[in-house]
Amino acid sequence: MSNLTAFACACALFAQSAAAAPFIPANGAVVVEHLPRRGDPAQQELRQLRARLAASPNDVALATSVARQHIATARRETDPRYFGYAQAALAPWWQQSAPPPEVRLLRATLLQSTHHFPEAMRDLDAVVAADPDNPQAWLTRATVQTVRGEYEAAIASCARLSRLASQLVSTTCIANIGAMTGRAAASEALLDITLRRNGDADPELQVWTLTLLAEIAERRGETALAESRYRRALVLGPRDSYLTGAFADFLLDQRRGAEVAAMLKDQTRIDGLLLRYALALQQIPGSGDALKRADVELQARFQAAMQRGDTVHQREQARYELHLRGDSKRALALAQQNWAVQKESADMRVLLEAAVKAGDKAAAAPVLDWVARNKVEDAAVQRLASRLNGRA
Repeated sequence: MSNLTAFACACALFAQSAAAAPFIPANGAVVVEHLPRRGDPAQQELRQLRARLAASPNDVALATSVARQHIATARRETDPRYFGYAQAALAPWWQQSAPPPEVRLLRATLLQSTHHFPEAMRDLDAVVAADPDNPQAWLTRATVQTVRGEYEAAIASCARLSRLASQLVSTTCIANIGAMTGRAAASEALLDITLRRNGDADPELQVWTLTLLAEIAERRGETALAESRYRRALVLGPRDSYLTGAFADFLLDQRRGAEVAAMLKDQTRIDGLLLRYALALQQIPGSGDALKRADVELQARFQAAMQRGDTVHQREQARYELHLRGDSKRALALAQQNWAVQKESADMRVLLEAAVKAGDKAAAAPVLDWVARNKVEDAAVQRLASRLNGRA
């Protein structure tokens, strides 16, 4: 999932997979979960809203307010269960072909989080047709199109957004596309200047922009600059799960597993972060027992997801099979299935890595063609492409 996706839809919907596998603690002293404090004002407000909604479940204004609050809480607390609560709030309209526009936009947000992109686009197209001045709809539309690699359509959506949203929002939207289509340097320069000019922007917006700037620098091989930007973003958004995962990947590439393990040890209820925690343990001598426990937990979660028909985490599962299980053929199959759905830099990389390990250049051909056609600028992807093309 991209940084743009994380901002537009409040991160991916991990709720089902995160709770998929039962865990039996070894003894009564084991902490199974840290529950929100009942005295927390935010939790009290949510309980009050849920109680009001239970009494009036068909109140669309109340239901959408509850859904938005839960989405915001999911981001703030890095707790994916609140996305499920958001969907539950919209239950009276969820199956309707043409629900109220405000419900339709929220439904599209949640649908794209679970990679139901065609369904999300149908809702988004309907929303912008009825309300062409809805900035959130255009941003979410650009998100879906960018993730799917529909760059010209995404540019058009960002262009519509430019007259409805702030300069920083619209610039970040378009820069994310430029960075994937051969215009990384220009996109980075423009975005950096725009961020400097908007230093008083909402912290969440600054986190989104800084994370994208860090990713662009990382892809160009500017590791010191990338790390500086990641750390600046973490000061503003220490609980942002997308940012945390991206920074963890950056550190893993530099073989700084001990730092990753320390950062993620208390965040492993999220599948993507548990995967990175396990990959970090793999780099730390003497972590065999902890790595084995993480491996068992990951395997159980992925198996449960497959039993449900949940394909949201195919990229993560491909990484798991490749790097932790050493099954390059299985990893390649999963990466190919994932590539059919989304086409971000990380999707390119895991498929090429699996193809290298499996010795299957033919399987990598669609990605190699994509990289060449779109002039993808990513040092890691280019190194893998060179290996497959016999140049390294």
